Amino acid sequence: MTSSLATVAYLGAAILFILSLGGLSNPETSRRGNLYGVVGMALAVLATIVGPRVATAGIPWIIGALLIGGSVGLYAAKTVKMTQMPELVALMHSLVGLAACLVGFASYVDTSVQFQGAEKAIHEVEIYVGILIGAVTFSGSLIAFGKLNGKIGGKPLMLPARHWLNLAALLVVVWFGREFVNAHDVQSGMPPLIVMTAIALLFGVHMVMAIGGADMPVVVSMLNSYSGWAAAATGFMLSNDLLIVTGALVGSSGAILSYIMCSAMNRNFISVIAGGFGGGAPAAPKADGAAAEPQGEVVPVSATETAELLRDAKSVVIVPGYGMAVAQAQHTVNEITKTLRDRGVNVRFGIHPVAGRMPGHMNVLLAEARVPYDIVLEMDEINDDFPDTDVAIVIGANDIVNPAAQDDPSSPIAGMPVLEVWKAHTSIVMKRSMASGYAGVDNPLFYKENNRMLFGDAKKMLDEVLVALKA
Repeated sequence: MTSSLATVAYLGAAILFILSLGGLSNPETSRRGNLYGVVGMALAVLATIVGPRVATAGIPWIIGALLIGGSVGLYAAKTVKMTQMPELVALMHSLVGLAACLVGFASYVDTSVQFQGAEKAIHEVEIYVGILIGAVTFSGSLIAFGKLNGKIGGKPLMLPARHWLNLAALLVVVWFGREFVNAHDVQSGMPPLIVMTAIALLFGVHMVMAIGGADMPVVVSMLNSYSGWAAAATGFMLSNDLLIVTGALVGSSGAILSYIMCSAMNRNFISVIAGGFGGGAPAAPKADGAAAEPQGEVVPVSATETAELLRDAKSVVIVPGYGMAVAQAQHTVNEITKTLRDRGVNVRFGIHPVAGRMPGHMNVLLAEARVPYDIVLEMDEINDDFPDTDVAIVIGANDIVNPAAQDDPSSPIAGMPVLEVWKAHTSIVMKRSMASGYAGVDNPLFYKENNRMLFGDAKKMLDEVLVALKA
């Protein structure tokens, strides 16, 4: 393939990637958007392999690597459960960061002698920044992976003078960057590059460890942005225009998504990076000695009673959360939805932007269960309808339906927009126990007079509700 033809192929791939992002912005066009992305990536890989910059002798190695990587990806796609999707995404982000680091070191060793003067300085700055972003993305994503699958606790790690530590690390990185650019050869330039990489790896660990469990959806989108910038930096190192464009698309879209997620939680991006709230620990007692735990009586309800409430309702809103994902109850939820709609009940879903462990987690689960897109509504679209709702049923959610966000200024989630399920005539919360949510904040909803608690595994209890509805 000639250089001109490869450029045309890259341009076509870039257009397909843009169309892919546009398609993925809406559930009804997501399949088409995903297809655009697959075709665009296939075109980009093909144009690179048969392009003028790859020697014929290296093609078998590339094909072998593609087969190995493709096999691992296919295996993961077929075996990873939907509940494991957030940690899989974090793990994929780490691989992008690792690739940027490896490409950076290889590029420095192989191409440093090809440049002189200002061109050499620019190329080395590209390498330095690319490895810096890649190392932060790699280690940060691994910590996010550990937090999402439960191997690392969700409680934020707040080191003493952590901001000063970060500032000191930044100054050291800048100083070693100066030493790296002024190095005369690879041997003298490699030590500062290695030291910077080690600092960047530690910074990635520290940054994500300081972010609490309740902010993990923001972390996932933030790392998505970082992986895009790492890819863009790799493109600069390799002088690959498509990598630059694609990385910039992913980086900017991830940054916009992070902003949207922060707005949904009434947080700002800097406060998330500085140390987020959450972590599974109970709320601390208030200064005046009053108990932090809400006061009141919990009213349990059975699956049969839940079915009766749903059968008698004219309007039902279902709010799914991570508990639904863990129980893999989305298909039963869809069956209940069909049964109720066949009876003339107006059933809709209320989706909070940060429900689950990654952006769009609940939307993906409901789409997998083939819940109609037109009844899946965002928080802003459905919040005003709760006063006219007969039954609001919450499946495994906690923090996103917590009235303390509005009523308690001292709450860690104060000001966070939530789904106002307590305004429905009757709310039913499905949980295994009275444990607090991922943010470690108690929920006064459980004690409200119009609330009922359906305890047990979500899948098992919903199966019982479905049997009772069909009886």
